[in-house]
Amino acid sequence: MGINTVLDVQNIEKHYGKPPNELSVLNKLSLKVKRGEKIAIMGASGSGKTTLLNLLGGLDDPDYGSISVCEKNWSKLSISERAIWRNQHVGFVYQFHHLLEEFSALENVALPLLIAGQSMISAKETSAKFLTSIGLEGRLGHRPSQLSGGERQRIAVIRGLINKPSVLLLDEPTGNLDSDSAKKTLDLILQLSKTLSMAIVLVTHDTFVAKNMDVTYRLMDGRLEEK
Repeated sequence: MGINTVLDVQNIEKHYGKPPNELSVLNKLSLKVKRGEKIAIMGASGSGKTTLLNLLGGLDDPDYGSISVCEKNWSKLSISERAIWRNQHVGFVYQFHHLLEEFSALENVALPLLIAGQSMISAKETSAKFLTSIGLEGRLGHRPSQLSGGERQRIAVIRGLINKPSVLLLDEPTGNLDSDSAKKTLDLILQLSKTLSMAIVLVTHDTFVAKNMDVTYRLMDGRLEEK
């Protein structure tokens, strides 16, 4: 696509409440993320990390400043345009997998492709290939309750990047896993981000996870400071 800057964040502010009890969460925060770049964001609980991820993905709007994904400013898009652009360019993975219990692993992964307009046959074929590539070919028909925590999280990662987004936003993706499952999940994220030339913005408390990123920032007093 030729766009090197995937995320461009300019002087954003986010406040909750009203004076005199107003809480300033983000304060003139700026950030640029290039294609394929891997960013870790650390910080104390309540410092605004999840708020920042929601803003980056266009799920919420800053009170001030601008956020562009692949040269499109979220604030300039209608709700429907925003949903389409998000589906094409942004993937999400959370600490808790958020898989739909009534659907199989294959169906959960296929959902973003169906939303993007692919046929059921094509979506399932693509999803099966991704799941097979990470050794889960024997779990395609299993529902989340029939899977281990590590399997559920790796399936959530595949679902987040099945549309080959420009950037994958991850909120504590290994925070709810044992050490072996956490390593497998991190390895998967690193492998596929490289294969797909996909940018990563990852919120974590885990210094080992952060060390595997290209740059680590700490969110303090509403701003990002490079560690």
